[in-house]
Amino acid sequence: MKKRWIALGVVALMGAAGYWGWEANKYRVPGLMQDWNDPVQPNHPVAWQTGPAVAPAGNRPPNIILIVADDLGWNDISLNGGGVADGTVKTPNIDALAREGMNFTTAYAANATCSPSRAAMMTGRYATRFGFEYTAVPVQFSENLAHGDGVGPLKAVFHKELITPDIPDYPDMGVPASEVTIAEAVKTAGYHTLHIGKWHLGEAPKLQPHAQGFDESLAVLGGAAMFLPEDDPDTVNAKLPWDPIDRFLWANLRHAVTFNGSKRFHPKGHMTDYFADQAIAAIEANKNRPFFMYLAFNAPHTPLQATKEDYARYPQIKDHKTRVYGAMIAQLDRRIGDVMAKLKEAGIDDNTLVIFTSDNGGAWYNGMADLNKPYRGWKATFFEGGIRTPFFMRWPAKIAAGSTRADMTGHIDIFSTIAAVAGAKLPAGRIIDSEDILAGPAKRQALFWRSGDYRAVRAGDWKLQVTKRPEKARLYNLSADPTERHDLAAREPQRVAQLKAMLEAQNRDMAKPIWPGLVEGPVRIDVPLNTPWQDGQDYIYWTN
Repeated sequence: MKKRWIALGVVALMGAAGYWGWEANKYRVPGLMQDWNDPVQPNHPVAWQTGPAVAPAGNRPPNIILIVADDLGWNDISLNGGGVADGTVKTPNIDALAREGMNFTTAYAANATCSPSRAAMMTGRYATRFGFEYTAVPVQFSENLAHGDGVGPLKAVFHKELITPDIPDYPDMGVPASEVTIAEAVKTAGYHTLHIGKWHLGEAPKLQPHAQGFDESLAVLGGAAMFLPEDDPDTVNAKLPWDPIDRFLWANLRHAVTFNGSKRFHPKGHMTDYFADQAIAAIEANKNRPFFMYLAFNAPHTPLQATKEDYARYPQIKDHKTRVYGAMIAQLDRRIGDVMAKLKEAGIDDNTLVIFTSDNGGAWYNGMADLNKPYRGWKATFFEGGIRTPFFMRWPAKIAAGSTRADMTGHIDIFSTIAAVAGAKLPAGRIIDSEDILAGPAKRQALFWRSGDYRAVRAGDWKLQVTKRPEKARLYNLSADPTERHDLAAREPQRVAQLKAMLEAQNRDMAKPIWPGLVEGPVRIDVPLNTPWQDGQDYIYWTN
């Protein structure tokens, strides 16, 4: 059983991808991703519970859909003049969510990696408040991972001293059942709650979506899944030979989902198409009652797999991996457009709040340099490239098209905003960090991030990052230097001290991690993983 959960934890460890040398086949073990004793069942229809045949007379509460992309870079959408391959790949449907609603231009992910970021979204609290500080990784896998080659002179650090008997088993690493999720909150206001897509917040039955407030859940429980079987005649694959974890994913992931905790079964077709088709079916089933849908696509997270049809649309992109990645973005955009079209067909578009974001920035291990352009950094860093995220809200009945807001907002505010729209009360007896940002500009003075000894705060225009490896404070004035090119720490010691004091005050209110960060690995700030090491490259260490 322990070996089984080693396999599961690898997917969660994408924030550490590629910096430790190990052979994928050595870790090709039975597990949720590939368990020969528990084969994936054939595809079968999903029967969504059906609401009333006719909508009740009079006003009804708005429907709410939260759409989250996975590792979508700032520059992956064309809204601000960007797009994959120097703008070759356009994203008109994602762009339309901003143009037809409100674009929050200074919005932040709650963390720089998938799992803690999603934990904050679901609870409206800094995930460090309840101990969800790190992506879950099994102890055995952490130890094996730490014995690799590193990158250049930078080696992984394994904290054997943190291993204790009370570390939870891997499937129990998730959002505690004592936390109140947004699904649980809106259920009290009469909403039917639906989850479709990636979960990554605990795989034990008590931590799965249907046990955390979702009436129905069609889930990839872990951190990733195959979009299609590797040998499917409709797939074009792009493997990343410089990334050992990518090799592990290809060896161990399955093309599989589970419905309300059922045995795993094959989705029909490409995972992005399947999730969109099921979202459309769930909208049809629930069009006559208020519903909340958490639609969590796993694109464009690795493994990189496009359909042949989408790949064929971009012959002008000569780099194969970029072409596959761009095709995945185009598919994601098109299918989001199909979901939006279904709202109009069902007659509920005007009264549906749609929120769109990504869990964190684009990943350095993909080997593409401009995913987060113009910002520095990647997923697994607190530079703007890792945490600055697209964040749009569209609600034709309430939000004027073309609206923009520049106040400091983000994932942390999703909970209270949705609760207010649904007419649900906020949970009592706990600190809620979330604000209802449709009621007006955010009132907070600062936003905070923490992953072990790597910490950051933004207060006003000033942002401080503090690292232990290397031991350094980096200070930026984001008003004058939004891409963090000019470190002002040496020139502004008093401001550094002030912001460090804010970090320490925040840290005193945070909880001890439920599980420790056993492994720290280096991430270079300005180059992707497939770039050779050169002396002088800036880096941080990321935990787990």
